[in-house]
Amino acid sequence: MDSLLPLAEKIAARLIERKETVSVAEGSSGGLISAALLAVPGASAYYVGGAVVYTGAARSAFAEISLDEMRAQKIRPASEAYAALLAQRTRERLQSTWALAEAGAAGPSGNRYGDPAGHTCVAVAGPTARAATLRTGNSDRPGNMRAFAARALELLAEQVGAK
Repeated sequence: MDSLLPLAEKIAARLIERKETVSVAEGSSGGLISAALLAVPGASAYYVGGAVVYTGAARSAFAEISLDEMRAQKIRPASEAYAALLAQRTRERLQSTWALAEAGAAGPSGNRYGDPAGHTCVAVAGPTARAATLRTGNSDRPGNMRAFAARALELLAEQVGAK
Protein backbone atom coordinates (compact mmCIF):
# COMPACT_ATOMS: atom_id res chain seq x y z
CA MET A 1 0.00 0.00 0.00
CA ASP A 2 2.95 2.34 0.49
CA SER A 3 3.12 2.92 -3.27
CA LEU A 4 -0.47 4.25 -3.20
CA LEU A 5 0.08 6.78 -0.40
CA PRO A 6 1.72 9.63 -2.38
CA LEU A 7 -1.25 9.82 -4.75
CA ALA A 8 -3.76 9.43 -1.92
CA GLU A 9 -2.05 12.34 -0.12
CA LYS A 10 -2.38 14.57 -3.20
CA ILE A 11 -6.05 13.65 -3.55
CA ALA A 12 -6.66 14.29 0.15
CA ALA A 13 -5.01 17.72 0.01
CA ARG A 14 -7.08 18.72 -3.01
CA LEU A 15 -10.36 17.49 -1.51
CA ILE A 16 -9.67 19.25 1.80
CA GLU A 17 -8.69 22.45 -0.01
CA ARG A 18 -11.96 22.39 -1.96
CA LYS A 19 -14.07 21.14 0.96
CA GLU A 20 -15.16 18.14 -1.09
CA THR A 21 -15.84 14.53 -0.15
CA VAL A 22 -15.39 11.10 -1.69
CA SER A 23 -17.00 7.69 -1.32
CA VAL A 24 -15.73 4.38 -2.70
CA ALA A 25 -17.25 1.16 -4.02
CA GLU A 26 -14.57 -1.32 -4.98
CA GLY A 27 -14.54 -4.98 -5.86
CA SER A 28 -11.42 -6.74 -7.04
CA SER A 29 -9.09 -4.20 -5.41
CA GLY A 30 -10.41 -5.60 -2.13
CA GLY A 31 -10.38 -2.42 -0.06
CA LEU A 32 -6.97 -1.07 -1.09
CA ILE A 33 -8.46 2.12 -2.53
CA SER A 34 -10.23 2.95 0.72
CA ALA A 35 -7.21 1.88 2.77
CA ALA A 36 -4.97 4.29 0.87
CA LEU A 37 -7.39 7.20 1.26
CA LEU A 38 -7.91 6.42 4.95
CA ALA A 39 -4.17 6.15 5.63
CA VAL A 40 -3.83 9.91 5.15
CA PRO A 41 -4.22 11.83 8.44
CA GLY A 42 -7.37 13.92 8.45
CA ALA A 43 -9.35 11.48 6.31
CA SER A 44 -12.55 12.27 8.19
CA ALA A 45 -12.58 15.66 6.46
CA TYR A 46 -13.06 14.12 2.99
CA TYR A 47 -13.75 10.35 3.17
CA VAL A 48 -17.47 9.62 3.62
CA GLY A 49 -17.41 5.82 3.42
CA GLY A 50 -17.00 2.84 1.21
CA ALA A 51 -17.65 -0.82 0.64
CA VAL A 52 -16.09 -3.81 -1.02
CA VAL A 53 -18.86 -4.67 -3.46
CA TYR A 54 -17.64 -8.13 -4.43
CA THR A 55 -20.88 -10.05 -5.10
CA GLY A 56 -24.33 -9.51 -6.48
CA ALA A 57 -25.69 -9.59 -2.95
CA ALA A 58 -23.34 -6.77 -1.94
CA ARG A 59 -24.21 -4.81 -5.10
CA SER A 60 -27.93 -5.05 -4.25
CA ALA A 61 -27.46 -4.22 -0.56
CA PHE A 62 -24.94 -1.38 -0.78
CA ALA A 63 -25.74 0.23 -4.14
CA GLU A 64 -29.33 -0.92 -4.69
CA ILE A 65 -28.44 -2.11 -8.18
CA SER A 66 -30.48 -5.17 -9.06
CA LEU A 67 -29.68 -7.76 -11.69
CA ASP A 68 -32.96 -6.81 -13.41
CA GLU A 69 -31.85 -3.16 -13.59
CA MET A 70 -28.53 -4.20 -15.08
CA ARG A 71 -30.25 -6.42 -17.65
CA ALA A 72 -32.71 -3.66 -18.57
CA GLN A 73 -29.80 -1.27 -19.18
CA LYS A 74 -27.76 -4.01 -20.92
CA ILE A 75 -24.94 -3.59 -18.41
CA ARG A 76 -22.69 -6.42 -17.32
CA PRO A 77 -20.34 -6.51 -14.30
CA ALA A 78 -16.68 -5.61 -14.84
CA SER A 79 -17.54 -3.10 -17.58
CA GLU A 80 -17.09 0.66 -17.77
CA ALA A 81 -20.88 1.09 -17.83
CA TYR A 82 -21.20 -0.94 -14.62
CA ALA A 83 -18.38 0.94 -12.88
CA ALA A 84 -20.00 4.25 -13.88
CA LEU A 85 -23.40 3.13 -12.55
CA LEU A 86 -21.82 1.87 -9.32
CA ALA A 87 -19.94 5.16 -8.85
CA GLN A 88 -23.06 7.23 -9.50
CA ARG A 89 -25.22 5.15 -7.17
CA THR A 90 -22.55 5.27 -4.43
CA ARG A 91 -22.30 9.05 -4.78
CA GLU A 92 -26.08 9.39 -4.49
CA ARG A 93 -26.44 7.04 -1.54
CA LEU A 94 -23.56 8.53 0.47
CA GLN A 95 -24.15 12.12 -0.69
CA SER A 96 -20.50 12.71 -1.49
CA THR A 97 -19.06 15.21 -3.95
CA TRP A 98 -17.21 12.40 -5.73
CA ALA A 99 -17.47 8.63 -5.87
CA LEU A 100 -14.97 6.14 -7.15
CA ALA A 101 -15.89 2.61 -8.27
CA GLU A 102 -13.82 -0.39 -9.40
CA ALA A 103 -14.85 -3.82 -10.72
CA GLY A 104 -12.74 -6.48 -12.39
CA ALA A 105 -10.93 -9.80 -12.24
CA ALA A 106 -7.81 -9.83 -10.06
CA GLY A 107 -6.86 -13.41 -10.92
CA PRO A 108 -5.28 -15.84 -11.06
CA SER A 109 -8.04 -16.66 -13.57
CA GLY A 110 -10.54 -14.50 -15.42
CA ASN A 111 -14.14 -13.88 -14.45
CA ARG A 112 -17.31 -15.59 -15.62
CA TYR A 113 -18.06 -12.70 -17.98
CA GLY A 114 -15.11 -13.54 -20.22
CA ASP A 115 -12.61 -10.99 -18.93
CA PRO A 116 -9.05 -12.19 -18.34
CA ALA A 117 -7.18 -11.93 -15.06
CA GLY A 118 -5.79 -8.43 -14.78
CA HIS A 119 -8.91 -6.74 -16.22
CA THR A 120 -10.70 -3.98 -14.32
CA CYS A 121 -12.93 -1.02 -15.02
CA VAL A 122 -12.85 2.09 -12.86
CA ALA A 123 -15.13 5.10 -12.84
CA VAL A 124 -15.50 8.44 -11.12
CA ALA A 125 -18.83 10.19 -10.64
CA GLY A 126 -19.04 13.79 -9.51
CA PRO A 127 -19.03 17.26 -11.00
CA THR A 128 -17.25 15.49 -13.88
CA ALA A 129 -17.38 11.81 -14.72
CA ARG A 130 -15.06 9.39 -16.43
CA ALA A 131 -14.55 5.66 -16.79
CA ALA A 132 -11.53 3.66 -17.91
CA THR A 133 -10.41 0.08 -18.44
CA LEU A 134 -7.11 -1.40 -17.32
CA ARG A 135 -5.68 -4.72 -18.46
CA THR A 136 -2.41 -5.63 -16.80
CA GLY A 137 -1.87 -8.79 -18.84
CA ASN A 138 -0.84 -10.81 -15.83
CA SER A 139 -2.45 -13.22 -13.38
CA ASP A 140 -0.71 -12.11 -10.17
CA ARG A 141 -3.68 -11.45 -7.87
CA PRO A 142 -1.94 -9.21 -5.28
CA GLY A 143 -0.11 -7.33 -8.03
CA ASN A 144 -3.32 -6.79 -9.95
CA MET A 145 -5.12 -5.59 -6.84
CA ARG A 146 -2.42 -2.95 -6.31
CA ALA A 147 -2.50 -1.96 -10.00
CA PHE A 148 -6.30 -1.67 -9.92
CA ALA A 149 -6.20 0.56 -6.83
CA ALA A 150 -3.45 2.70 -8.36
CA ARG A 151 -5.40 3.18 -11.61
CA ALA A 152 -8.56 4.07 -9.69
CA LEU A 153 -6.69 6.65 -7.61
CA GLU A 154 -5.06 8.06 -10.75
CA LEU A 155 -8.48 8.52 -12.35
CA LEU A 156 -9.81 10.25 -9.22
CA ALA A 157 -6.73 12.48 -9.06
CA GLU A 158 -7.26 13.51 -12.69
CA GLN A 159 -10.89 14.42 -12.07
CA VAL A 160 -10.28 16.42 -8.87
CA GLY A 161 -7.22 18.16 -10.29
CA ALA A 162 -4.73 16.59 -7.90
CA LYS A 163 -2.11 15.32 -10.36
